[in-house]
Amino acid sequence: MYIVKANYYNKIILRGDFTEKTVSIITIKDYGKIDICLKEILDERGVTRSHIAKASNTRFEVINKWYSNKVEKLDLDVLARICYVLDCSPSDIIKYNGK
Repeated sequence: MYIVKANYYNKIILRGDFTEKTVSIITIKDYGKIDICLKEILDERGVTRSHIAKASNTRFEVINKWYSNKVEKLDLDVLARICYVLDCSPSDIIKYNGK
């Protein structure tokens, strides 16, 4: 059983079986989120994901994850390739959204 209680700054998760009195408390702070803004850049420039994939020698599926903002771990090599092809800086693609 999981119960989540959240406030503006962090989330408190109570985890365990309350009938057997095995409960643990985990506090998770909310540090914000990193967003990938590749979709906005490509749409603004009229560039397709297929073009970026071919020009950067990167699989379409990888570019599609970046386009959809569903990147789980940042691959700096992929970021460098995209920046090279689009002639932009990493800060144009990656944005930090704080609390």
